[in-house]
Amino acid sequence: MRKPRDYDAELKALTDKARQLKLHRITQLGELVNATGADALAAEVLAGALLEAATTSDTARKEAWRGRGAAFFSAGGKTSGAGTGNKPRGAAAEPGSTQLPLGEPGPA
Repeated sequence: MRKPRDYDAELKALTDKARQLKLHRITQLGELVNATGADALAAEVLAGALLEAATTSDTARKEAWRGRGAAFFSAGGKTSGAGTGNKPRGAAAEPGSTQLPLGEPGPA
């Protein structure tokens, strides 16, 4: 005769696993903020930039951001402008770049 499944125990295990994954994701987000130098920004500025990124529908802009992010990760978390004064790493666009910083309005 088969042993009956303990659905309560399985549900609890899944709930615990989901909680662990959420905590891990939050930790990774904090590490990313620190690695990019965004921890030097005021919380309001960082929140505004994230809201802009989350609500924009400009696919070209999102692709440019994705490219910069991919370059950041492929460089091992180092940007070419790292360590210059008090300016956060990766905060300024490359010279001659047409990319706008987060939160700045695009051309009308």
